Amino acid sequence: MKSPVDILKAVRSFRYAGAGIYNLFRYENNARIHLMACLAVVIAGVFFQISLTEWMLITIQIGLVWAAEAFNTSIEKLADLVSAEYHPVIKVVKDTAAAGVLILAISAVIVGGIIFIPKVLIWF
Repeated sequence: MKSPVDILKAVRSFRYAGAGIYNLFRYENNARIHLMACLAVVIAGVFFQISLTEWMLITIQIGLVWAAEAFNTSIEKLADLVSAEYHPVIKVVKDTAAAGVLILAISAVIVGGIIFIPKVLIWF
C-alpha cells in the first residue's frame, strides 16, 4: 500500500523552496531591503519588549511582504521569459505585481507604526 504522503517528494519540494528563498535574497535588491527592514524591526521588538500579540502581527506582516516579493519576482522573471522586448501589457503586469508588494509594505509600515510609535514616545 502506498503511503498517503510521499516523504521524499516533500523533502525535494522543501529543497526547491529553499533554493527559491536563497535566490530571492541573493539576487533581488528589494528582497534584501525587506530583509534589512525585518532585522531592524526584530531588534526594535526585542528592545521594546513587544507583546506576544504584537510579535504575531509583526511576523504576519513580514511573511506577507516577503511572500509578495517572491510572487512579484516570479511574475517579473516569467514576463521577461515570455517577452524580452518591451510590451505594454507586460509592463502593466509587472507594475501591478510591484504595486501588490508596495501595498503590503505600506500596510506593514502602518502596523509597525501602530506598535512602535507609542513605545518610542514613552521612551522619550
